[in-house]
Amino acid sequence: MSPATVSHAWQALSSVGLIVSRGRSGSFVRAAPRKWLPPRFQGLAGQLEATRLDLSSGTPDPQLLPALGPALSRVAERAGTASYLDQPVIPELEAVLRSSWPYPVEAITVVDGALDALSRAMETVVRFGDRVVVEDPGFPPIFDLLDHFGAVRVPVGLDEHGMRPDLLREALTLRPSAILLQPRAQNPTGRSLTTPRAEELASVIRRSRHASDAIVIEDDHSGEIAIARDVSLGRWLPGQVLHIRSFSKSHGPDLRIAALGGPTELIEQLVARRILGPGWTSRMLQRILYDLLIDSTSISEVNDARRIYRSRQQRLSDALAVQGVRLPPSHGINTWLEVADERSAIVQLAAAGIRVAAGTPFEASTSGNFVRVTAGVVRSDFDSVAEHLAAAARA
Repeated sequence: MSPATVSHAWQALSSVGLIVSRGRSGSFVRAAPRKWLPPRFQGLAGQLEATRLDLSSGTPDPQLLPALGPALSRVAERAGTASYLDQPVIPELEAVLRSSWPYPVEAITVVDGALDALSRAMETVVRFGDRVVVEDPGFPPIFDLLDHFGAVRVPVGLDEHGMRPDLLREALTLRPSAILLQPRAQNPTGRSLTTPRAEELASVIRRSRHASDAIVIEDDHSGEIAIARDVSLGRWLPGQVLHIRSFSKSHGPDLRIAALGGPTELIEQLVARRILGPGWTSRMLQRILYDLLIDSTSISEVNDARRIYRSRQQRLSDALAVQGVRLPPSHGINTWLEVADERSAIVQLAAAGIRVAAGTPFEASTSGNFVRVTAGVVRSDFDSVAEHLAAAARA
């Protein structure tokens, strides 16, 4: 067999979680495959073995999350028994969410994280066989969800300002039922929609005779820690947008809370279906989030985290530029690094004690050679990390 064939076979086995690479030691069959993970999640799960610096996770730096102790103590003092028939969202949290929403929204509910919001939004508007526009590259669990619903992905490429309007215009001729966007800190690229680009995309959708019924689903998963301005196509297409705002990156993944806003009819359908499952997101957790969103100390901690993530992104980008690798601006915690060979880059970095995420699971169409780097967790040694990344990119 040719080396390329062997390399593709190893990559396929790794992508479904059957083998694990240990750098120069070689590749090994996993002792305990995690069968509960969907296919592309397997590629994001990384390895169980410890490493010197894990830049593969896409999770926030735990040191930059606001302290929960004070909020927990205050909530415990007033937590009470809720009725099964109470409103799904506590009024005070809804008021705070509305005050910071990027456009006047008809209805808001709260669910268990961004992926829960995406799943329930798709369940509401996507049917088997529907075409759905996705960003390319995009977030792998979105592709897994669309496979689960039996939908057909329509990939649309990005530039440094987000989804390209010319490619979206072409994709809309296929009459998609939904258009999925990440307006800020796009995962994996870290790019954010500018206001002019968002308005241009909205104009393309509004003028298309094939997209009059298409619903735009926006996943603002890193909103509170993204330095980019909050923007939504809902400002121009209020009746066609379901906007998601997650608080996992800013306030803690284990809170499992995201807000979902959009047209009343769609939100009520979603809430009614959810009543027959989990019912509602714990009102105690909602009160904790509400406390964090109004407490001055917590607000300052999140603001500090936003600045620190931006500084880390910039410092790593500057250090890579010194090595001859130039990247478009990235927001949030992730950045997208082009490499000469994805597999070789991952192995070389693993040998140096650095783990990154393979780019293949993020790609909706043709495969390139990229890796996703969680730059937001690099706290020091930026020059050394950049040197290793640059060397791997050239390998």
